[in-house]
Amino acid sequence: MDQRPSDAPLAERVRPKDLDDLVGQSHVMGKDGILRKALEKGTIFSCILYGPPGCGKSSIGELIRKYVNAEFYMLSGAFHGANEIKQILTRAQEMKKYGKQTVLFIDEIHRLNKSQQDVLLSKVEDGTIILVGATTENPSFEIIPPLLSRCRVIFLKPLSNDELVQIMKRALLVDEKISSYNITVIDNALKAIAQMSQGDARFALNTLEMAVENARIFNLSVVDVENLQKLIGSKAASYSKEDHYDFASAFIKSLRGSDPDAALYYMIRMIESGEDPRFIARRMVILASEDIGLADPMALLVAIAAAQAVEYVGLPECVLNLAQAAIYLAAAPKSNSVYLAVERAKRIVKQTANVQVPLFLRNPVTKLMKEAGYGEGYIYPHEAGGFVKRNYLPDELKKVKIYIPKEIGKEVKIKKRLMELWGEEKYKGEDQSEDSR
Repeated sequence: MDQRPSDAPLAERVRPKDLDDLVGQSHVMGKDGILRKALEKGTIFSCILYGPPGCGKSSIGELIRKYVNAEFYMLSGAFHGANEIKQILTRAQEMKKYGKQTVLFIDEIHRLNKSQQDVLLSKVEDGTIILVGATTENPSFEIIPPLLSRCRVIFLKPLSNDELVQIMKRALLVDEKISSYNITVIDNALKAIAQMSQGDARFALNTLEMAVENARIFNLSVVDVENLQKLIGSKAASYSKEDHYDFASAFIKSLRGSDPDAALYYMIRMIESGEDPRFIARRMVILASEDIGLADPMALLVAIAAAQAVEYVGLPECVLNLAQAAIYLAAAPKSNSVYLAVERAKRIVKQTANVQVPLFLRNPVTKLMKEAGYGEGYIYPHEAGGFVKRNYLPDELKKVKIYIPKEIGKEVKIKKRLMELWGEEKYKGEDQSEDSR
């Protein structure tokens, strides 16, 4: 039985005591996992444990404490700073002289600032300490590159619902306090807790404890899914900074991929997690020109209308407006010709910054300018049947192609119209330029 203080949360009282107790993360802690193999040999290497809350980072830290024969220190990036770190590094330097390893485990390592991380760098590099950091934030953004390059990043996954149920069943058996209540928790209640926990074992265990404690107060001998709600309430969806970018990326790529089901799924996930609907609307306005463009010019109008509706209507009703726009954009034909044209124009402008505007296109606003030839030879199209076939680019660029229409959606008609005006030699064929994608 676990001997941790009975007033500690259940998640602390039932932490794994050996490798076989740990549930989940089989890719690194399973039989052939890199962390398990290292711990079975009594060793560990400098690494960053990167994963969502409650996936087992701290539990792995405790197993490192048990299995590795080394001085072990556990700090929190939220509560400890440079002074505490320096004290441990000084102690580690002394222990190194006697051939004793030091493992420093820092929870929430992303909370250390650059100077605090710099303090660790040289001692990790010369082997004074083995650093194990735990973080819920992407190490690429939160850990300084020199330190990150000296640590192996271990990606940890959210626990599955089955794994959470397994963890809770173990807790009901091994925790003296909970097991002494003789309260039965039905499987459907465990599954419901797992579902609302979203891969977070700490939340699942502490929710289980709340349910059992409250069942005892209400003199209930059984916790089932029917009475679970009144015992514990529910948990709001978590939504981290990285989730913001991941879901936004998935949403846009689903729209671009013409999958309305996926687009709606990611959109609703974002909204239910508290994402600003104006951000979603802005992303759709951008996509309407970047990925649909002239294949369906209405797409931009639909996206802008949705953005205006968000401002006018607000949540929750504006979800309908966003959903309508998302379905339209997903179903619309896709063309990135506008995006490519802008990129070509930028590249050409950069290469031809000294090229001058042809004189006939310049406005002769003064007598001197008119005498210099400004505006000479310009023909007003409306006085010539609506179109004058002549080169409007500088002579140096007269063979340049910037906008290249595609054979997609309404852009077919645009291409046909431009070919009728300018001739097939200008708009015939597909884009063969080096920047097409």
